[in-house]
Amino acid sequence: MQLDSSGLVVLSREECFHLLASAVIGRIVFTDRALPAVQPVNFCLDGESIVIRTAIGSKLAAATRQAVVAFEADEFDPESRTGWSVTTVGHARAVREPAELARLAALPLLAWAPGSRDHYIVVGAERISGRRITEGPASTAGPRWAPQR
Repeated sequence: MQLDSSGLVVLSREECFHLLASAVIGRIVFTDRALPAVQPVNFCLDGESIVIRTAIGSKLAAATRQAVVAFEADEFDPESRTGWSVTTVGHARAVREPAELARLAALPLLAWAPGSRDHYIVVGAERISGRRITEGPASTAGPRWAPQR
């Protein structure tokens, strides 16, 4: 087991894909008008590619055409202070080929948001990395944020 400089377990490529396959929601990071933008999306894996459904005229669809994007998914348990995070970086592309569109439409990827979501974006995981945090120390500092009264 390899640890990083913070004591987190470094995940193998295979472990990263296994964990990504178990996640339901991820976040895609792209550029919108020269600024970074992050959008939560539901997704599924197609081999080593991430598939996202969106609307044809959405900001996400426009911003990800052949762009380099990042994608992240994670799962954490605040009680046990355990969890994992996987990040990928790769080129995003709009799917236009009818045969590929039909194949992707058969994937178990249902849009959560209302409206038509028949535009598919595929992100190749050109780089992938992940970390797992195992049982961490209990905090005695209390909550980091409390509402003002």
